[in-house]
Amino acid sequence: MKYDCVIIGGGPAGLNAALVLGRARKKVIVIDEGRPRNQVTRESHGFLTRDGIAPSEFRQIAKEQIRAYPTVSFVDDMAISISGSDSEFNIHTAQGLSYPCKKVLFAIGKKDVPLPINGLAEVYGKSAFVCPYCDGWELRDQELVLIVNGARALHLAKMITGWTSQFTICTNGPNEMTQAEKEELMQHNVPIFDSPIRNIASMEGNVQHVELEDGTLIPCTGIFFGPKLVIGSNLPQLLSCDMTESESVVVDSMGKTSVPGVYSAGDAATEMYQVIMAASLGAVAGMCINGELLMEDWHKASN
Repeated sequence: MKYDCVIIGGGPAGLNAALVLGRARKKVIVIDEGRPRNQVTRESHGFLTRDGIAPSEFRQIAKEQIRAYPTVSFVDDMAISISGSDSEFNIHTAQGLSYPCKKVLFAIGKKDVPLPINGLAEVYGKSAFVCPYCDGWELRDQELVLIVNGARALHLAKMITGWTSQFTICTNGPNEMTQAEKEELMQHNVPIFDSPIRNIASMEGNVQHVELEDGTLIPCTGIFFGPKLVIGSNLPQLLSCDMTESESVVVDSMGKTSVPGVYSAGDAATEMYQVIMAASLGAVAGMCINGELLMEDWHKASN
């Protein structure tokens, strides 16, 4: 059976696209390996009617609702290669299966590259986070450490003031900020430490302090840090999709990539890493895919 669309990735973007396409009576299969980036997170925030929901519960509810539409199916597998072109794609998986399809949607997200900081893994998703919009409320008015360097340090410092005025910047090595950026932070009395981090001390996932190589101890109850991310799959590159310097897939306002018949949505196609943003972009891509399929069928019928 040829699918109208194969969606690679079962996060908010892929699931919302599947919902849109299922309601449009399109034959869709969602291929997902079951390793979402936010699996370390206890709660997801900022999604109206779902604020504070556990990521696993979010996906469970989404799948239950999507299963009401019989043309959508799910498979626990990993897409490893793609052959063909628009209307004649073939997706090949790690389990040795193939899925022919007309359109492809990459909802593959991003993955964290582990940072070489002792103790960070123990607190990530519990008291150390990357997005103030997602988790700033829970750390409001607390003493925080921002592990960030370069121009992003000033940007994050400005943002975090919406939640707390008690924060310290740790560059975790040589300071890469410009003199103007340093002076602006000094004017706002923001402490900056350049010594590498020796360890993040915690108890049951709750940060207690950050210890630097020079022996400095910085008490804190929360951390925000700048993650290092890579795209969740190399399939867009293998298909010659245009990519940004930050490894996002280049798309237009409807989720179309530079390759005909190929779309991308969610964290793979934006740097605004929020659940509601990913779901929204998935919905937009789903509508565009459906529209393209309908127009192709319309023109075939008139020939």
